[in-house]
Amino acid sequence: MSAPGPDRAALAAAFLAAAGWGGATRRPLAGDASPRRYERLARASGAGAVLMDADPASGEDVRPFLAIARHLSGLGLSPPAILAEDREAGFLLLEDLGDDLFARLCVQDPAAEPALYEAAVDTLVHLHRHPPPAGIAAYDPGTMGRLAGLAAEWYRTGATGAAAESAAAAALAAATERALATLAPGRPVLALRDVHAENLIWLPARRGPARVGLLDFQDARAGHPGYDLVSLLEDARRDLAPGLAPAMRARYAAAAGLTDKSFAAACAALAAQRNLRILGVFARLAMLHGKPQYVTLIPRVWGHLAADLAHPALAELRAVVAATLPEPDPGRLSRIVARCPSPTRR
Repeated sequence: MSAPGPDRAALAAAFLAAAGWGGATRRPLAGDASPRRYERLARASGAGAVLMDADPASGEDVRPFLAIARHLSGLGLSPPAILAEDREAGFLLLEDLGDDLFARLCVQDPAAEPALYEAAVDTLVHLHRHPPPAGIAAYDPGTMGRLAGLAAEWYRTGATGAAAESAAAAALAAATERALATLAPGRPVLALRDVHAENLIWLPARRGPARVGLLDFQDARAGHPGYDLVSLLEDARRDLAPGLAPAMRARYAAAAGLTDKSFAAACAALAAQRNLRILGVFARLAMLHGKPQYVTLIPRVWGHLAADLAHPALAELRAVVAATLPEPDPGRLSRIVARCPSPTRR
């Protein structure tokens, strides 16, 4: 995304001045895959905050973030506190939860990884003991199937250079929907939908599930209890230590009182859907938005997908994927990168 124009900058300055942060120093903060922009603010006193710039002209809307943040806070969890808001202009002033991302801490001290993931799993267990907020949209098998079809719509077309075929996306969507409807029924919980090590911040001074800071939850829906668990354990950006993922699935199942065998099948179906969607989203980010860095993550996502589809209950979906999607060899990945728009064409 290009930098905001003068009007957007003036609006941001006015928002910060009204919130009492007009004199703060500002520096860019790493963002996510969306058009949102973030800045870290610091006052002379040392106090800090984060500015979220979610331009409505880019299709952004801060209201879902606000609603979910307040719901999570009401459950004793740790989303960033809301310090100031301008819903119409798309600005939020947020608590700065710091830099101790799980992904960073696991690199600095690999021995800390099990304890961090145990805390994350326990936070999900706590969240899922409560019903989702009233009126939240459902993340049901039909919706999830359609999103799995993105793998055919974007990844398949980019990797092969062929024209998009609606029949391929429809077949993938239908097979995914059938797998989910059969294997992953259950009481809906609040699924944050993007739980992974770069969206979790360690807050050791807090207690219990509040020790895990939560980011990037504005797309939350009412979904299956296993969805965020597989998001955490099949991370597109990093590999977990051997044996950690099955141990954490068992930890969650035991705490939630779930039958491990049926839960394992549900998790395989949920993870397959998520990885299919991610294949499509990463290819789309490259080819439509000029972000080729996401292409480097595709082989890991494909590896997760292959492991998910090895579950005996997913034989039909495995066959459809084999008939629809090519493996991401270097030549196919290069084709996707070659279709990235140049900065002058974005």
